[in-house]
Amino acid sequence: MARSALPPLLYADTGTSSDQLYFSRVSVHDPFIAFGVGKKRITLQNALEFGRIKKARTFDAVLPLADWHARAAARWPRRKVGPAEIIAELARAYHIRGFRIPDDFPVALFLKLRALGVKLEPANGAMFPDREIKSDAEAAAIREGNRLSSVGFAAAEAVLRASRPKGRTLRYAGRPLTSEILRFAIESAILREGGTSLDTIVAGGDQACDPHNRGSGPLRPHDLIILDIFPRVTTTGYFGDMTRTFLRGRANDAQRKLVATVRAAQLAAIRMIRDGVDGKAVHTKVANTFIEAGYKTKHTKNGSVGYFHGTGHGLGLAVHEMPRMSPTVSMTLKKGAVVTVEPGLYYPGLGGCRIEDVVQVTDRAPKMLSKYPYEWELR
Repeated sequence: MARSALPPLLYADTGTSSDQLYFSRVSVHDPFIAFGVGKKRITLQNALEFGRIKKARTFDAVLPLADWHARAAARWPRRKVGPAEIIAELARAYHIRGFRIPDDFPVALFLKLRALGVKLEPANGAMFPDREIKSDAEAAAIREGNRLSSVGFAAAEAVLRASRPKGRTLRYAGRPLTSEILRFAIESAILREGGTSLDTIVAGGDQACDPHNRGSGPLRPHDLIILDIFPRVTTTGYFGDMTRTFLRGRANDAQRKLVATVRAAQLAAIRMIRDGVDGKAVHTKVANTFIEAGYKTKHTKNGSVGYFHGTGHGLGLAVHEMPRMSPTVSMTLKKGAVVTVEPGLYYPGLGGCRIEDVVQVTDRAPKMLSKYPYEWELR
């Protein structure tokens, strides 16, 4: 489908809308109007934000919200003026016949604008397809996000190494080591370094067999522990996303084979990634690596075991963005795209293992944007 020729319109805050942050390049905590006219980007801001946003110089024009509220009130004296009326007045003043809007545009605002005669076309996919290709500055920002992930791993590893196995518990600072204690160590270390890390996964034993289980309660010696850390850099809004699997104690042969196979599958995927390759083919390579090593995937009424998620996803101002490397959709990887590579295997009773790094697609071997050792058995 051809991209709409209509200019973009956004009404959101930059904390919850990565599209708004991409378009605005400045942080604003409350929803605000931003739109395009030709190649120019324009925003309306209240008195509280007007001076700050104007000084940021990320927009071609910053307009006083109060002035346009007054104009809309004069045009519709019997209406309670809100964003819809102001946007309709802007469209009239700038001779804009309609707007292209993101698929998550507020539905109430959509209906009000339609009733006011403003033409709206949902993006029906990516609002800004150019987001998929990252500039050198964006790649550097993502690399910084992954540096913060590494800070978190280092903090977690220090705690794990300082813990002592005692029966079925790990003792740390005189008490059982829990997912919550380890998560706090990770997230506080990242906060000190200039990032925020929310919903960090610290899942041990069978909890790790549900890939999005955040983990809770005591961590056990000799169990595989998945740490998935995806911090956001405070100054830029870009994310890192890395996963490592640890074990405090002594691994058995089955655990060692599991981890070695996941790492081999990740390396096989990384070797395939380059400009023009189908992401689905990369995923298939990973799945076949697991099958050849004897690891079967099964789907039952109680859940799935084996390998049952995609191999990777785009990373940037959102944790999950285009492109994807999945079993269901073909997506050509393009030079400059940034993707995670995160195969995993999950078997209750044995445990789960996932290893995740971030790469940027090039004409040849991908460029690594993440770095942390793969030593996992902490004796």
